Amino acid sequence: MSTTESDSTTEPDSTTEPDSTTESERSAEARDARDVRELGAAGSQLSTAPREESLLTGPTLSVLGWARWFWRQLTSMRVALILLFLLSLGAIPGSLIPQTNVDELKVADFKAKHTTVSPIYDQLQLFHVYSSVWFSAIYILLFISLIGCIIPRTWQFVGQLRARPPRAPKRLTRLPAYTTWRTAAEPEAVREAALSILKRRRFRAYADGDAVAAEKGYLRETGNLIFHVALIVLLISFATGQLFKSDGGKLVVEGDGFSNTLTQYDDFRSGSLFNMDSLAPFSFTLDKFTATYERSGPQIGTPRTFQAAIHYTAGPRDKEHKAVVKVNEPLEVDGSKVFLIGHGYAPVVTVRDRANKVVFSGAVPLLPVDGNFTSTGAIKVVNGYKDKAGKRDQLGFAAFFVPTFAGKGNGQMFSRFPALDLPVLNLGAYHGSLGVDSGLAQNVYQLNTSKMTPFKDANGDILKKTLLPGEKLVLPGGAGSITFEKDIKEWASFQITHQPGDGWALTGAIAAIAGLAGSLFIQRRRVWVRAVRGADGVTVVEMAGLGRSESARLPEELADLAGTLHAEAPTHADAPTHAEPDPAEETVEKTARASVEVEGVEK
Repeated sequence: MSTTESDSTTEPDSTTEPDSTTESERSAEARDARDVRELGAAGSQLSTAPREESLLTGPTLSVLGWARWFWRQLTSMRVALILLFLLSLGAIPGSLIPQTNVDELKVADFKAKHTTVSPIYDQLQLFHVYSSVWFSAIYILLFISLIGCIIPRTWQFVGQLRARPPRAPKRLTRLPAYTTWRTAAEPEAVREAALSILKRRRFRAYADGDAVAAEKGYLRETGNLIFHVALIVLLISFATGQLFKSDGGKLVVEGDGFSNTLTQYDDFRSGSLFNMDSLAPFSFTLDKFTATYERSGPQIGTPRTFQAAIHYTAGPRDKEHKAVVKVNEPLEVDGSKVFLIGHGYAPVVTVRDRANKVVFSGAVPLLPVDGNFTSTGAIKVVNGYKDKAGKRDQLGFAAFFVPTFAGKGNGQMFSRFPALDLPVLNLGAYHGSLGVDSGLAQNVYQLNTSKMTPFKDANGDILKKTLLPGEKLVLPGGAGSITFEKDIKEWASFQITHQPGDGWALTGAIAAIAGLAGSLFIQRRRVWVRAVRGADGVTVVEMAGLGRSESARLPEELADLAGTLHAEAPTHADAPTHAEPDPAEETVEKTARASVEVEGVEK
């Protein structure tokens, strides 16, 4: 009985003390939570980035809800970065694997050499990456994602520019950067001085009650928006260039010309929306090609001069203009660019028939096979030649040319220097059908001898002879001759491109770099200054700052501002030393700061 009474009397005491402690803790937690919410509001909207939503919290009730969730995911910055990475990754095979729209011959050679992987590449559309379904899908999704990111962020940022910085929190000590002192100056004078200093430092500032609120660093968000807009400009420019571009090559011998029409090109490629009528009506003539080379030292044979002197007209009624086209210095005419991409030699030959009548005379371009311009090609006489019976016949000569004869190696001539120091031409003669009448395209630099009969020398071998300039090869049986003339011309190959959108692409690239630099190196931050009269009549000045991200520059800047303001409102002579913070209060302060950074800064 007594035991029961003891239990009954001690139990209330054991429960009363914990209940009071719990109530005190709850009160402190509620106060801290209120402060954190207040500081979170002060630190909000330091970024225009939308809140990220978890993939696991999508709507489950309606198709419209799922569509809204998918749109939010597509227009998130995370997805945009993933798509940008995939676009860069998808461009790799376009650089490593031959592309059909660039060089069909290389694609054919690749397929012939790699019979195992070529069907797989065909299925994956790797021979035309930039027009493939999967690359276009990534491209379009990225385009939509960027637009979906930019529009809401732009309106949000415009709203922030029109709005005032948020009011000062009640407890500035909770902010990451904080300082305080006591001064004899009046609170109104301190606030006016703070407002003036902040405005001189290009802060957007205003006085509100007992505090001054200021904000700076809007160029950070401006840089973000400029960067994303520049990406859209780049995408549009790239798409425009691919759809409306034209690109072709032309080999021109000295003295010959080129007119910008489709039939004049040796090879031509264009975008799917290109219109032939949009070709710029210009023409040019190659007057002279000049190339000089290093004559001694370890870099012997290295080109020193590489240029083509031309005269051109920009239209049928335009007067002639002179220009010099160099490597990486193209001629620009009416939106088209003429690039110099290569050169070689074109020996001049004269072919005569049995009656000593000229049936062919002109420069024959030959293709170089090494750095010293050892060159090969074919001379074809299609019309005008007849055999001894008076029937139409065709002549073909396999040509091998060296600009500086260095002898023979392994039975073949080779050149020791790229300049015309000792030019030599070797010819092998054939007659019969060249195959040009079959209707099938053939390489003008190769001689198809399958339907031709070689001329024979006295020993019964194929008639061949090495000629110096001015010498000739006489065909057996009075069949005619071919003369290697002393005049040796050079040829230059030009690439004529029309790429609309290049100017916009360059502008977008520069703007993207500028915007990225601004978003990386400019910090958006807020500063508050509070000046109130203390209980003892002395003014208490508090200054605090909050940035979008952790940076040593914010405390430094706040210290500089505080020093400037302190010069106008110096510390009171009788101000007591600031007391050390209570360890428990310091722990609560660290917790609140961490909460502000998570809830306010990271938004």
